[in-house]
Amino acid sequence: MEAMCAAAAAASEAGSPWFFNPCLVLSEAPRWVEGVWITLHLTALALVFGFVLALPMACARAARAPVVDTLVRGYVYVFRGSPLLVQLFLIYYGLAQFGFVRDSLLWPVLRDAWWCCLIAFTLNSAAYQTEILRGALVATAKGDREACAALGMSPWLAARRVLIPGALRRALPQLGNETVFMLHGSAIASLVTIQDILGVGRLVNGRYYVVYEGLLTAAALYMALTWLVVWGVARLERRYLRHLAR
Repeated sequence: MEAMCAAAAAASEAGSPWFFNPCLVLSEAPRWVEGVWITLHLTALALVFGFVLALPMACARAARAPVVDTLVRGYVYVFRGSPLLVQLFLIYYGLAQFGFVRDSLLWPVLRDAWWCCLIAFTLNSAAYQTEILRGALVATAKGDREACAALGMSPWLAARRVLIPGALRRALPQLGNETVFMLHGSAIASLVTIQDILGVGRLVNGRYYVVYEGLLTAAALYMALTWLVVWGVARLERRYLRHLAR
């Protein structure tokens, strides 16, 4: 690494272009660590809160509740049909235009960029997870429901012990994809002053008037985190979907 830094410095002094200077990346190492933490924090919380919202909505859709199903379907359509960036801008910039919002108890939260990102990411992820879980619930074998009824289980007990756990197992691959999509989608947080991975990359590029150092490092970090997610989901699949293997 020292040799690469020396070579980059020599090339810079000689006036020749240098593709990538690792010294610039290492000089901002604390910022990169903080950026990774912010990205992981936002992504994890959005997925967890989104799941909490999505599970009851998926159950309502699978049960085809007359009124609730229509409301949930409209919610899912809005948040799946519009870009995540638009949703973030509407929450971060749009809500501040209303006086009753600025005068409400929620204003200390809604004026903070981090909380606006978390709200936007949670609502968006909840819409996608709702459809993922609904599909997994609908795909439940008829024999499972009949077995629960034969054992005298109430609908709530059957859902808690058999139907929902089975649906979660079947939804693992799709939930893994949603985790990757949310991880990548969280990069737009840098557009509202959040110093996540991409935000630090843009900071490095602007501070040192370079291009590749910030963007390539950010891309490498996102790829490393994606690999960890894929690896973790694969291990969960091997454990909980073992009965589906040949």
